[in-house]
Amino acid sequence: MQRFSQDLCQSTKQYTMRYFSLILFCLALSFASCKKNGSSVIIPNGTYSGTFQRLINGGGQISNVTITFSGNTWTGQSQSPRYPALCKGAYKEKSADSVSFENNCPWTAEFDWSLILNGDYKIVTSGENIEMSHNYSNGYLDVYKLKRQ
Repeated sequence: MQRFSQDLCQSTKQYTMRYFSLILFCLALSFASCKKNGSSVIIPNGTYSGTFQRLINGGGQISNVTITFSGNTWTGQSQSPRYPALCKGAYKEKSADSVSFENNCPWTAEFDWSLILNGDYKIVTSGENIEMSHNYSNGYLDVYKLKRQ
């Protein structure tokens, strides 16, 4: 009888530990965050107007721009031809403060292709305002300051 009682007690302890482990695992999963696939949460859909400036030694020409974001695609235009070079493309969220742009338009060779909206940009959003920036290894800094219309 004593052996049966010990086996029952051991079995109950094992069952309790498994149950407790399962509860802890479920709790841990409930606190884990999940990233949504296929949608950008950084840039809300809409049309944004503002300025573009390439900062070189603290200054640079300013151009008025308009960019429309819809889903994970964008279209844009600039007041100055190819400063910056905007057309259309796609973008995706890389992190909470970083977006990668892809430009889907063909371009001719007679201008600085680094002015094409393409590649990784740091992004800061505040209400209806978005500021996007891209640093270059030569010290240049591209800055878009946009406001939702």
